[in-house]
Amino acid sequence: MTRGSTALLASLLLLGNAGALAQVADPTLPPPSLRAPAASTAPAPVPARPQLQSILLSREAGGRRVAVISGEMVRQGSAFQGAVVERVGEDEVVLRRGKTREVLRLYPARGAAVAATAAGSAAATKQTEQQ
Repeated sequence: MTRGSTALLASLLLLGNAGALAQVADPTLPPPSLRAPAASTAPAPVPARPQLQSILLSREAGGRRVAVISGEMVRQGSAFQGAVVERVGEDEVVLRRGKTREVLRLYPARGAAVAATAAGSAAATKQTEQQ
C-alpha cells in the first residue's frame, strides 16, 4: 500500500465512524426511567398553605426576630407571598394580607392540646366549686 492510499483509507474509516459515534448514547445520562419528563401543559400545582418550620429569636432587647416559612427566611415586618410578617413570636408567626390575619404555629397540635387542656381544666374547676 502506498502512503496516499493509507491516508485515504484512514480518512474513510474516520468518516465512517463519525456517524456511528453520533448514535452512541451519552453514558453519563441517567436511564430514561429516571429522567425528568418533558415540559407538559399540566396546570401548575396549587401552592399549599404556608408552613412555619423554624423561629429564631435574639435574647437581646430589640433583637432579631426571624422565621423560616415554607423554606424561605423572613423577618418581622418583611413580605412573604403577598403577606406582611406582622409578628414573630416564640412559637407562632402572624401574617397579614390586607384585613385578614393568618396565624402559623410551630407546633399546631400543641396549640390544640393546650386549648383542650385549658377547657378541661376550666370544667374541672367548675365541678370542684359546685361540690
